[in-house]
Amino acid sequence: MGEAAAPPRPGIGVGVVITSPAHPHCVLLGKRKGAVGAGTYQLPGGHLEFGESLAECAARETLEEAALRLRHVRFASAVNAVCAGARYHYVTVLMKGEAEPGAEPSNREPGKNEGWEWVRWDEFPPADQLFWPLRCLREQGYDPFTEELDHLKGYTGSHQLG
Repeated sequence: MGEAAAPPRPGIGVGVVITSPAHPHCVLLGKRKGAVGAGTYQLPGGHLEFGESLAECAARETLEEAALRLRHVRFASAVNAVCAGARYHYVTVLMKGEAEPGAEPSNREPGKNEGWEWVRWDEFPPADQLFWPLRCLREQGYDPFTEELDHLKGYTGSHQLG
């Protein structure tokens, strides 16, 4: 008898909360295309490459996807999002960065994203319209306009999504 296949391991992603002095109280959001999470709002981000730092990944993904260079890249949060029905399980490290003054996004991956827009943090789409890592970040109580990490107090690392 053959051995049962091991379940897949979670992926490691990096998401980027981007702010801009030109767009007060806003962060950059795009709308996903593709098989997983199509039609939901997302942050720029992607897979961590071998040997890459979290800040390097955040800067690279933002440049590749939105043509923005970042300043002041730093840790924001981490989420563990599981959606068994979609066979999705990612640990996503969220970084925060600021767009360079005067810079505006350009959609560099139109096959994966409908476009980028600045959205006020307090006027976000409902949770069911957010891609899972972003939804988990919002549920933690994260605030991109403070440097405090209070949203992580008591976080157990478990977000089981429908």
